[in-house]
Amino acid sequence: MARDGKRRSRRERAPRERTPISTAHHRRLVNPFEPLKVLSDDHVAHIHDSAVKYLADHGIRVLFDEARDRLAAAGAAVDDEMMVRLDPDLIAESLRTAPAEFELHAPNPERSVTVGGKNLLLAPVGGPPFVTDLKSGRRAGTIADHENFLRMTQSFDVMAAVSPCVEPDDLPLNTRHLTSGFATQTLTDKPAFMYARGRRRVRDNINLVKIRFGFAPDESSDEAFAAQAHCWTNINTNSPRQIDIPMSMGIIDFARLGQPNIMTPFTLAGAMAPVTLAGALVLQHMEVLAAVTLAQVVRPGAPVLYGAFTSNVDMQSGSPAFGTPEAMKGALASGQLARHVGLPWRSSGSSASNAVDAQAGYETMTNTYGAFLAGANWIMHSAGWQEGGLSASYEKFITDIEMCQMIAEVCQPLIVDDGELALDAITDVGPGGHFFGTQHTIDRFEQAFYKPVVFARTNYEQWVEEGSQRTDQRATAVWEKVLEEYERPPLDSGIEAAMADFVGRRIAEGGAPPD
Repeated sequence: MARDGKRRSRRERAPRERTPISTAHHRRLVNPFEPLKVLSDDHVAHIHDSAVKYLADHGIRVLFDEARDRLAAAGAAVDDEMMVRLDPDLIAESLRTAPAEFELHAPNPERSVTVGGKNLLLAPVGGPPFVTDLKSGRRAGTIADHENFLRMTQSFDVMAAVSPCVEPDDLPLNTRHLTSGFATQTLTDKPAFMYARGRRRVRDNINLVKIRFGFAPDESSDEAFAAQAHCWTNINTNSPRQIDIPMSMGIIDFARLGQPNIMTPFTLAGAMAPVTLAGALVLQHMEVLAAVTLAQVVRPGAPVLYGAFTSNVDMQSGSPAFGTPEAMKGALASGQLARHVGLPWRSSGSSASNAVDAQAGYETMTNTYGAFLAGANWIMHSAGWQEGGLSASYEKFITDIEMCQMIAEVCQPLIVDDGELALDAITDVGPGGHFFGTQHTIDRFEQAFYKPVVFARTNYEQWVEEGSQRTDQRATAVWEKVLEEYERPPLDSGIEAAMADFVGRRIAEGGAPPD
């Protein structure tokens, strides 16, 4: 308000600042809170012991013969039905060798992250076949969309790693991984994801990453490359109690090369898991233990994460449900189970809403904050996930970024010293005054005060005067601005040329048909 009591006109008001998208203290986040618990220690131990005993008595089906052979050589019992029963001592030894914490290296060392402990990594949506935005509607994903989501991921420091934000369905399957992988390596300098969709495709993308890091793009550099983690994949078991061929290949190949596997059962209570949350959790736990054991049999010490995606389905429609009480309690319990076995763990921020609406906001907030308060080390799908994972939304990416930046700010330490106590400012303002114009306020606002990306925090009259835009409408302008102002990270011209030559040669050779 102006001093004469009249509201200033739009022309007279100073333009509102937008949040800097590059914010150094949004990198390498550390969760300052002790994890919340939903289970007693006895219940956690009971779930773990029950899962271990079940794997020993009944086992898990493993469809890939090499995986069964490796497990059998380590002492597992394998029958003619491809069922693998795991000895409890083998599981215990695998958990002993799996690291509780590891460094995930990025092409830009300033973007490297530590996984495990109290470290928190936020990553965007991964895997949808469709994209949506207010201007073009819902449609199949393209390589142009894939590149746009890479640019947005690169632009926001709070996104710590690159995910497969959208499937580029306009590219042939046998060369899609090459074109999209080249985009990932040139448009971002953060730790990169690659799909485990068969050995030849994994090898192509590993070689591409090798070039980016200065290794020879062939098997001669495998052991040197395996000394550090440079990229990652997500492994989905075929719940209930099955690991298929591509996923088994992925576990073996990533473990052999020392690259992180996130072992993630897809345990939706009432569909692929028992309808009770306890039943879904014990199934999740046994599938993670089996996948981790396979990785450690291949390479003791290979980095792995406990992947938790337990939620439920809507029993009226059969559709996945996210942001539910079950999902939040599942995250809390999963964190306890992961810590019980000494593994870093991955959770998710998800929503089943079909639009960027109130449901999308509260479901994603419930899932993400549940994971955050449960002590998750890695929260996937934390920006842009829509429609139960079928769509990647441009607008929701931006609104979710706002939430992620709030979490990043919550991670910052609360400073208590004489300057922050502001006793001098309180004295200067006096009784009944205000702090808007004090130097104490101005200094901190200009230096580090959190400013929103998209959410409007104005009164009703100002909101009307500025166009009465909904949050998703404002988000459209933000993502368009982000793409317009995107700056590609520096990249050595020789390395880029080597990657382009490799991709061009492999495409000319026909790429990698399915294994």
